[in-house]
Amino acid sequence: MGRETNGASSHVPQHLSPLSSFFLLLLLLLYLFTFFNNASAKGLTNSAATLTFSPPDNFLIDCGSSQQTKLIDGRTFKSDRETADLLSTNEDFQASADSISANASSSVPPFSQALYQTARIFSEQSTYTFYINKPGRHWIRLYFYPLPHQTYNLSNAVFSVNTDKYVLLHDFSAPDKASLVFKEYLVNVSDNKFSLHFRPKKKSFAFVNAIEVVSAPDNVFNDSAAPVPPAGDFNGLQNYAFQVRYRLNIGGPLISPQNDTLSRTWEPDNAYNAFPQGSQNVSVAPKIVKYPKSGATSLIAPNWVYASAQHMQNSFTNQQNFNLSWKLSVEEDFSYLIRLHFCDIVSKTLNNLYFNVYINDMMAISNLDLSSLTGALSSAFYKDFVLNSTAVSSANSTITIQIGPGTTQSGTQDALMNGVEVLKLSNVADSLDGLFAVDGKYKGPVKSSSTLKILAGVGLGMGVTAMLLVGVVYIRWQRRPQGWEKKDSFSSWLLPIHSSHSSLFSKSSKSTSRRSSSIFGSRKSKSGYSTYFSSTCYGRSFTFCELQGATQNWDEKAVIGVGGFGKVYLGVLEDGTKLAIKRGNPNSEQGINEFRTEMDMLSKLRHRHLVSLIGFCDENNEMILVRQQLTEKSDVYSFGVVLFEALCARTVINPALPREQVSLAEWAMQWHRKGMIEKIVDPHIASSITDGSLKKYVEAAEKCLAEYGVDRPSMGDVLWNLEYALQLQETASQVDAAEDNTSSLISLDKANEKDDTNSKEGSALGVAASEDSQVTVGSPLFAKGNVQGR
Repeated sequence: MGRETNGASSHVPQHLSPLSSFFLLLLLLLYLFTFFNNASAKGLTNSAATLTFSPPDNFLIDCGSSQQTKLIDGRTFKSDRETADLLSTNEDFQASADSISANASSSVPPFSQALYQTARIFSEQSTYTFYINKPGRHWIRLYFYPLPHQTYNLSNAVFSVNTDKYVLLHDFSAPDKASLVFKEYLVNVSDNKFSLHFRPKKKSFAFVNAIEVVSAPDNVFNDSAAPVPPAGDFNGLQNYAFQVRYRLNIGGPLISPQNDTLSRTWEPDNAYNAFPQGSQNVSVAPKIVKYPKSGATSLIAPNWVYASAQHMQNSFTNQQNFNLSWKLSVEEDFSYLIRLHFCDIVSKTLNNLYFNVYINDMMAISNLDLSSLTGALSSAFYKDFVLNSTAVSSANSTITIQIGPGTTQSGTQDALMNGVEVLKLSNVADSLDGLFAVDGKYKGPVKSSSTLKILAGVGLGMGVTAMLLVGVVYIRWQRRPQGWEKKDSFSSWLLPIHSSHSSLFSKSSKSTSRRSSSIFGSRKSKSGYSTYFSSTCYGRSFTFCELQGATQNWDEKAVIGVGGFGKVYLGVLEDGTKLAIKRGNPNSEQGINEFRTEMDMLSKLRHRHLVSLIGFCDENNEMILVRQQLTEKSDVYSFGVVLFEALCARTVINPALPREQVSLAEWAMQWHRKGMIEKIVDPHIASSITDGSLKKYVEAAEKCLAEYGVDRPSMGDVLWNLEYALQLQETASQVDAAEDNTSSLISLDKANEKDDTNSKEGSALGVAASEDSQVTVGSPLFAKGNVQGR
């Protein structure tokens, strides 16, 4: 036994040579290194280890082509001959061109332009049928460009494209030869066969240049998203079809399908950045971007997207409350899935960046802290939102995405965003283009029978009215005066003359000339003054004929406002200039006083936010003011700045002053919060302003400067508040005014209960929408306008 033991002991060293021991030690060290390296990774993967995706289904067809087309991104599109078994049609034609127009080619990336040089034309319904290896979500990409053809003008084609369940395009037509059209969809295919139908409209035809039907990863989009504003979760996204409306690489260049494993194209955000002067591009090497263990992957977005961003250019700017904004035009009556991509590539340390995210002025994320969500810098993160159709329609078919500093006092006042995707959701008709379903039935709201009866009654009434008008015109024609053809206006005999004193035309008899002498000159007015306006310059002197022609002979349809003084008409001169023409009522005794006051004040008032008086007309005993016609747009915040500018008699921005006084708005609000606003009032007017009037005036300005647009009043409310302040001032200045007379004043709260039929003169003749402020309000001397704005 002892010898066997010794023999065994001596046998081991013969097999474990020094070289073998070295290799065993090396393997052990390699194992330990791998173990500790994985343990220290903390759940993050470097972007170098990006995921690749090989689609189980990959149908690429260059329609109308006689040979394969290979793109520079590596994809190969098959010809018509190679895909003939996929198409079911009775008759089709091919169109091709050696090149496309230079203007059209500039609208799409160069890598896909070769697909637009051929097309297949269908004179009747035709179907592509694809046999699916793996059901699930599939990309559907369609290319359209109206190539020249000797028989068919492709620009006149009208057709629909749909699957067995979803309508992708309804009565679609290519706009013109200057536009290349690319449509991208994401559809859930539940069967092993997928059909794409091209249906020409009656007496028309269809065409397509190229088709893609490609598998998408199962997890590229989740089944739920956060609604805006936040209220639980929006579930069931797998039941919708999507159309990709926008895919933006914020702050970075174009990303071609060659750099995206899902063959997606990401366009730059330059065309959609609403505030480029406040944003700054920042980028890092794509290999620096990390993907968390769970969440974002390279299938969600390539590292090129997360490697670039837009962030606030100067976090210490005087205007500290500005946001970075992107405005995207969309179709109303649809809901939208919005995916936002973030990656903190600007911070130097963790937990130093907090910012807010807004969608259509609604809070989407408050105080977003990427560090707490990813646990590292330069780590990818994304968030999905659903914006319903009501929010889109109320925003004039626009989706506005904004980012701005958070409300926390810690950290850097900054914000950033890396990428944006906007996808349209199919509606109740399972359509992505209108309210017609696959079977052609209309799925929109149906008018009730009572509504139809009302419409029929209105139509009948309008018909009877039209017949009566035709009868009146016929009778007037039969009784037309002799020599009517010599008048300046062919239709002058049809319409009543406004003035009972003379003809409407300047070319008249001597007696007419005497009767139409100027009220600004020698004519005696009803109020007893005669030459008050003759010595002052009030702009251009318009002839009555000019203004009569500009308003279509004072057509009531041109009336845009009615006040105690008279009516305001929308007029257009021969050169296309739009005017607001205020015509005084000759039977108004009160109007002449208002007319005098307004001429005095507005002809001398000069400010970059105010419209100057263009001119007047005083022929035929008329009292007419002519001013620039304005839209109803308004910027309440800018108007609040104007109010303080007028109160303090200083410029809005003065870099020469100390830092806290540079911005007038911030400086004024600081004194207001201290309760000492009277300290900065213009000394020339400080002694004449009453405390009550000053308080009401400053309250109006303060509300205009609210941080968020939803908190600011409408322009109508601001107008009523200023009128209230004016009445307080006038009442206090009357020596014999009893104190109880103030009970008759109109307060802001009661103003909102007024009837909406008040005149819109304010929006027509008030404050101008200048290039830098876009302020539009009504003059208190006119009737109260109902102008809305934030």
